[in-house]
Amino acid sequence: MPSRRTLLKGLALAAAASATPLPAFAETGAAAGTSADWIPPLRQMRGMWIASVVNINWPSKPGLSADEQKAEYLAWLDVAEQRKLNSVFVQIRPTADAFWPSPFEPWSQWLTGTQGQDPGYDPLAFAVEETHKRGLAFHAWFNPYRVSMQSDPSKLHPDHPGRKHPDWIVPFGGKLYYNPGLPEVRAFCQDAMMDAVTRYDIDGLHFDDYFYPTNTTAFDDSATFAKYGAGFPDLAAWRRNNVDLMVSEMQQRVLAAKPEIAWGISPSGIWRNKASDPLGSDTNGGQSYDSLHADTRGWVKKGWLDYIAPQLYWYIGQPPADYSKLVPWWSDVAKGTGTLLWIGQAAYKAGDPAQTAPQWQDPAELSKHLTLNRNHPEIGGDIWYNANDVKVDRIASITTAVNDHYQRPALAPVLPRLAGGTAPHRPVVAYARRRPGGVEVRAVATGRQEPFQFAIFRFAEDAAADAFGDARNLVAVVPGGRQAIWTDQDGKAGDHYYVVAVDRANRTSAPSNGFRVL
Repeated sequence: MPSRRTLLKGLALAAAASATPLPAFAETGAAAGTSADWIPPLRQMRGMWIASVVNINWPSKPGLSADEQKAEYLAWLDVAEQRKLNSVFVQIRPTADAFWPSPFEPWSQWLTGTQGQDPGYDPLAFAVEETHKRGLAFHAWFNPYRVSMQSDPSKLHPDHPGRKHPDWIVPFGGKLYYNPGLPEVRAFCQDAMMDAVTRYDIDGLHFDDYFYPTNTTAFDDSATFAKYGAGFPDLAAWRRNNVDLMVSEMQQRVLAAKPEIAWGISPSGIWRNKASDPLGSDTNGGQSYDSLHADTRGWVKKGWLDYIAPQLYWYIGQPPADYSKLVPWWSDVAKGTGTLLWIGQAAYKAGDPAQTAPQWQDPAELSKHLTLNRNHPEIGGDIWYNANDVKVDRIASITTAVNDHYQRPALAPVLPRLAGGTAPHRPVVAYARRRPGGVEVRAVATGRQEPFQFAIFRFAEDAAADAFGDARNLVAVVPGGRQAIWTDQDGKAGDHYYVVAVDRANRTSAPSNGFRVL
């Protein structure tokens, strides 16, 4: 089931969502996600997708002033903080256009309503800076091949590459796409995306689930296949190789240009069904390997990604694609590969009146997903689609999941290939003293590099050296810098505070000195 395609069906929901206040967290009591033997992890991906295409999330409509766009983005960061997330995945190249002054492609029409029109500021620079001020990670989300949501090339900006190279463009299904079979298209798309990677301080390069839009010849690349398809058994195999080249080459370019950032993809959730391939999942849905020519399992097994985030947008027990069957299947795929596994969660379905299955009207359904994930150590967290639904929380499903599973803060995961890098310098707790509002803790960095974050731990007594590997005593993750001051409203006399410095790769220092509150 190609995921987000169905979500472009109407913008009334998006408009309503942007106007709806964020509900306060409710107490859930004995939550489905709590258990006496569960230890909250120190590291866990907690992200949300902020979509820009057809103004799904940000900006909420074209033509807003620069100040209005900035205010909207800051409000999305408020949502991320209130929902206890640590990362945002922001769509900055939705339709072969740009949310930054790109030398390759025009300004996005979703900013001003007119493709190529300068919005009056640099949205990407602003978004990255403000995200980092909150101590959140910024993953730049790109759509690799989609050129336009309409099918008339003459409506593209006169300087658009699709106008200059009409042979690069393939119309299909009322949209325009770059032709993935052309080597020059593949190189150009990589260049356009790497421009953002090299010029901006992003934390990750992220692809969504759109590759080839179909597995039929209705997507007319016959001339390209005739030119480049020699040696392949059929059109589908050649197309899959074209996508494989994009993925593998993208990895190499990221590693060469900025190896400290994460590179990953959020594909549709079914690679192949078991009926088609004995290696496939026990499902009967749309297959990315066949329908999109995306060999998602192969990418993981070949080590071409830092992480994969399959969109498992089905409820537990759903035929023909059961969440509880796909989770162990993907866990098995990722096991032992060094590729991190995060799960794309369908916040957009919870409480949607159009979803007639009772599971999607159950406030605990998404929390049950995260509870099930705990049985699979390969799963390192979740990304929620989309920001509007995380905000609006129609039936308190997000509130329930957050209260059940995000009781403690969490650092974002460390990429295995970066785990052995240089750790940050050990910080110092300058003081931890009682104030009218709680205990004020002052953390101070040491060394020349300022930490990206400080992780603050509270213990009832002196902490052992091995007490910092999980989040049982983690009380806050705050933005870094030369120093940080944070107030613990639950702190009291006799508590012991420690601080750990965290760098941009999420590596941690040795714990600071302990400071006992008098």
